[in-house]
Amino acid sequence: MAGSRFPDGFLWGAATAAYQIEGAVTEGGRGPSIWDTFSHTPGRTLNGDTGDVACRHYDKLDEDLELMADLGLRAYRFSIAWPRVQPEGKGPANQAGLDFYRRLVDGLAERGIVPAVTLYHWDLPQALEDAGGWTARTTSERFAEYAAIVGEALGDAVGMWTTLNEPWCAGWLGYGTGAHAPGRSGLASGTAATHHLMLGHGLAVEALRAASSAPVGITLNLNRFIPASDHELDLRAARIADAVLNRLYLDPVFKASYPEDLVELVRAGGGDFDAVQPGDLDVTSRPIDFLGVNFYSTAVIADVSREAEARQAGYVVAPVGARDANAPFGVRQVGRADLERLATGWEVEPEGLTDILVRLRDEYTRGPLYVTENGAAQHDYRGPDGAVHDPGRISYIDRHVRAVLRAIERGVDVRGYFVWSLMDNYEWSLGYSVRFGLTWVDYPTGERVPKDSFHWYRQVIAANGLTGDA
Repeated sequence: MAGSRFPDGFLWGAATAAYQIEGAVTEGGRGPSIWDTFSHTPGRTLNGDTGDVACRHYDKLDEDLELMADLGLRAYRFSIAWPRVQPEGKGPANQAGLDFYRRLVDGLAERGIVPAVTLYHWDLPQALEDAGGWTARTTSERFAEYAAIVGEALGDAVGMWTTLNEPWCAGWLGYGTGAHAPGRSGLASGTAATHHLMLGHGLAVEALRAASSAPVGITLNLNRFIPASDHELDLRAARIADAVLNRLYLDPVFKASYPEDLVELVRAGGGDFDAVQPGDLDVTSRPIDFLGVNFYSTAVIADVSREAEARQAGYVVAPVGARDANAPFGVRQVGRADLERLATGWEVEPEGLTDILVRLRDEYTRGPLYVTENGAAQHDYRGPDGAVHDPGRISYIDRHVRAVLRAIERGVDVRGYFVWSLMDNYEWSLGYSVRFGLTWVDYPTGERVPKDSFHWYRQVIAANGLTGDA
């Protein structure tokens, strides 16, 4: 695939999220979010790291806009902090918050960069959490009101809208396992939060369409699950993992249903789907204009009772953690010793991205797809020359971009690719321990230093494709 070019108009971008880069958590009228509370709770995040300061993007907006222009971005995907717009999660808008995002979208437009706006990237106003959070149906209604406010304020300048980013993380990790904010756990709270997120998505689609002509979609983190063997239990475990991460979110959007096999498992485990009311799935399945796909890694899955057999087959049984959230169902993720790994421990297998994109086309939608996140966590450092050399990240992105092209060649309608991330940032419960950015951030000073991958990606964008062999 040497010298491979992408279709004309392919949207090359980079992505960030508000809590991970903005800082200034008490400035401009912003209220507290669940991540402010969670990160300040001892033991919740690595080293007690918080997003209080992060990358100082709130104060360095103009500098970061120039950084994006230098990179040659065609699109920039960012999220709006709900508590910066509505400090209490309801009521009138905080004009200072809207003004900040207006400056951002106008600055992007001036530089010919498409603003790709995400309404929710996990920073629920703490006041709404105090009233029940996503386990409460009223939060879905508040989300629609927030979507209407933002749509009305920014709709004329936005190029594309995403309602939710990775509702699996917000719902399942936040309310099912407790690994993410707000740190609640249980099957009942996890399924209720999941449904109300999806309901909020559908309500927000309607609100955005009333306020803006820009296309509207949702972004899901999806994975390819491979059974550790052809044993019946391992095959079943892989299906369960697929239901929890993939089908639990794809089905209500595209099929107006929840996976029946997962519903039965949840009920057998003492949970329920009682939050689903008549007519709700008509709302969750309101037509969207595109689907965003976040992809980082594939996973091999074994039944928990077959850990010994997995070890004998050469697998390393991974500890239960944020990436292994199926433990309540007797499912374990196992590692492959022969694969390259990112600093997060995630396995590198670009073919999985091609498979996911083809599967979406075959099973769910022939509408436009965008790879809205894909990137490599590393332990980067500045060398004696002051530069940041990150050949591993270049290799990772190169291989995944080629995986996207293979999907396009197989007839999948993929229209864009966004690197995670524009800059190093606060990585949630991992704090500042790993770096994903094309740009190095010196956290004490906020200094930005473009890495080798930044310069490489600029060439990819300019050429609308790749040169050389993978």
